[in-house]
Amino acid sequence: MSDARPDFGGASTLIDAIPGVGFGWITPTPAYMWRASHAIASAGGVWYTDPVYDPVMLDRARALGAPVGVVQLLDRHARDCARVADELGAPLYVLPKRAPGDAPFEVVSVIDSRIGRWHEVALWFPVERLLCVAEAIGGAPYFLAPGEVVGPHPILRLVHPPRALCGIPAVHVICGHGPGLHAPDAGVQMEAAIRHARRRIPRWGLARAGVG
Repeated sequence: MSDARPDFGGASTLIDAIPGVGFGWITPTPAYMWRASHAIASAGGVWYTDPVYDPVMLDRARALGAPVGVVQLLDRHARDCARVADELGAPLYVLPKRAPGDAPFEVVSVIDSRIGRWHEVALWFPVERLLCVAEAIGGAPYFLAPGEVVGPHPILRLVHPPRALCGIPAVHVICGHGPGLHAPDAGVQMEAAIRHARRRIPRWGLARAGVG
């Protein structure tokens, strides 16, 4: 299993394109991280999650509708959230505990650990059945055991699989690292990856070592 992102000439890579709903982009550097940002259209406005600045992708996102907010989902995902919010003239919400105003999503508390200094929320858009996760779940190769499309962060796989995400009936699971999962049973597949995270550690380890 390779961690190498395909070379697209230095430009961001378009991912998670959902007609009428939104899309994401993976920035070219640092290549090994597969950093993904998203623009999500819902209820007449567009929400941006953990964005890394890319003027081409922001122009594409403007075609979806008026920007209504930028949300930072993870304490260490400041990325270019403030810059994007300023350019779009939209408010910035950092780790919101609840949805602001009449926002079309629910906030899910994923991790709130003082010891590990890991604070993360996810956004659940029930109309679109879309779950946006920063880092507890990812689609980059280093997250995945064989057969998984999305899987738990390597640290969480070992010590604390993110069970707060179980039971969400998503058809779209998008992530802050790598492409997401789009299927009628996306939530079920994600839950299986979480519940079997520790059991799959040997297979995940072999995949990371390039064995098999």
